[in-house]
Amino acid sequence: MTSPEVTDEPDLDETAPRTLRSRIADRRRSTGPGGRRLLVWSVPTVAVLVIVFAVAYFTPLLAVRSIRIEGLTSVPEQQVRDVADIPSGQSMLRIDTDAIAGRVAALPKVRSARVRRIFPATVRVSVQERRAVVFYDSPQGQHVLDGDGVEFAIEPAPPGVPRLTTDHPGSADPVTRAAVRVAAVAPPALLAQVGEVVARSVSNIELKLRDGRTVDWGGVDDSERKAAVVLPALTREGTVFDVSSPDLVTVK
Repeated sequence: MTSPEVTDEPDLDETAPRTLRSRIADRRRSTGPGGRRLLVWSVPTVAVLVIVFAVAYFTPLLAVRSIRIEGLTSVPEQQVRDVADIPSGQSMLRIDTDAIAGRVAALPKVRSARVRRIFPATVRVSVQERRAVVFYDSPQGQHVLDGDGVEFAIEPAPPGVPRLTTDHPGSADPVTRAAVRVAAVAPPALLAQVGEVVARSVSNIELKLRDGRTVDWGGVDDSERKAAVVLPALTREGTVFDVSSPDLVTVK
C-alpha cells in the first residue's frame, strides 16, 4: 500500500480563498526559473560593486591630486593649507569634509568654511573671512571686531575702518555689541565716511563723519529703516543729522 504524496502547497483550485490563491501563485513565481535567474545575476553584481568601492576607497584610483582654496584676502593661503591638512594621494572617498571645514573655520580671521569634493581628484575649500567693521585702542594695540562683535585680531585696522569710542570696549560689552550692530547695518556709502563711532549707551550711538558732520543714530532699534533714510538726509545742509526716529528726521 503506497502512502499518499505529501506536498507543502495545496492545489490551486477555484475553491480556495482568493487571498490564499494569490499568495501561492506569488510564491510559485518567486521560486520559478525567473526568480532563480535574478538571484544568480544579483550575487556577482553586488560582488563587483563591492570590489569597485574597495578599490576606489583604498587605492590611488580616486586620489587627491589638487587642492583649490577660494575666498582669501588677508588670511595666508599656506596657513589654510596647513590647518586643512588634506593628504595628497589619499582617496577622495576618505576625505572628512566636515572635519577639514571645522579646522579652517577655527582660524581667528575665518568666519566660515566649506569643503567639497570635485571628482575625480580635486578638493575645494571655500573660505569666508571676517570683515572688520570697527576697532578700538588698547595698550596691546588695535582690537579689530567684525559684524558679529568678534575680536579676531590685534593689529593695525584696515584703512577706512572707524574707531570705536566707548567706556568699556570689548566683545562682552553690551554697548560695544550695539555699536558693532549699527556699524554693520549702516550703508557702505555711509560707513566709508565714518571716522569714529561714539557709543555712550546702547541707545545713544553717534557716527562722526570725517568731514566733521555727525549722525545721531540712537539705538539699534529700526536700524534698517534708519539705514534707508540716512543717505537722503545727508544731502541736506547741516552738521547734525538725527535719524534716531527715522519717521521724523531732523537736521541742524
